[in-house]
Amino acid sequence: MPETFLSKTNQSSCADENLDQDGRRLVDAALAILAQGEELLRTLPQERYVQRIPQAGNGSIGAHYRHCLDHFSSLLKSLHLSVVDYDLRERDVRIETQTEFALLRTQEICAALDSIPPQRLQDPVWARCQVSYAPGESPVTRSTFSRELVYAIAHAIHHYALISIMARLMEASLPDRFGIAPSTLAYHHSKEAHP
Repeated sequence: MPETFLSKTNQSSCADENLDQDGRRLVDAALAILAQGEELLRTLPQERYVQRIPQAGNGSIGAHYRHCLDHFSSLLKSLHLSVVDYDLRERDVRIETQTEFALLRTQEICAALDSIPPQRLQDPVWARCQVSYAPGESPVTRSTFSRELVYAIAHAIHHYALISIMARLMEASLPDRFGIAPSTLAYHHSKEAHP
């Protein structure tokens, strides 16, 4: 049977289509994580959202949630600046103290992410983030918008896990599966399917 080869044009359009599909899947993953955040904001009473927890470094759920949104906001700014500067996060106190404001900001971020053309996800960006305790400038690394979106999603999932622990310390209930990584859920499902 003779082999069939795609022309370079067809190979290129297939690659573009795959990138578009991967990009859409990635944006959908970000929207799903942020939808969990919306559910948190609708479920958790305001007094629990701002309550300081001594066992968790005297932090609050609101402060952790604001921190998550700051990373998505920093990333969205890079669409215009080509630099994701995690050191210059907004740190808007209203997000960590007012659930209604946090919900509005979450919805704005979701709308902005949902409107990004898939091809923009492969845009190169520079990422700046202070990762060293030594004095000096923060390192700047090459990346892509999609890679930084993966980081923002994973970062949010880990903070959601902390939020989940904080909620248990307060005996507050959270939405099902809140703070559980997709890979952990997949692992548990595979164990159940093949004990």
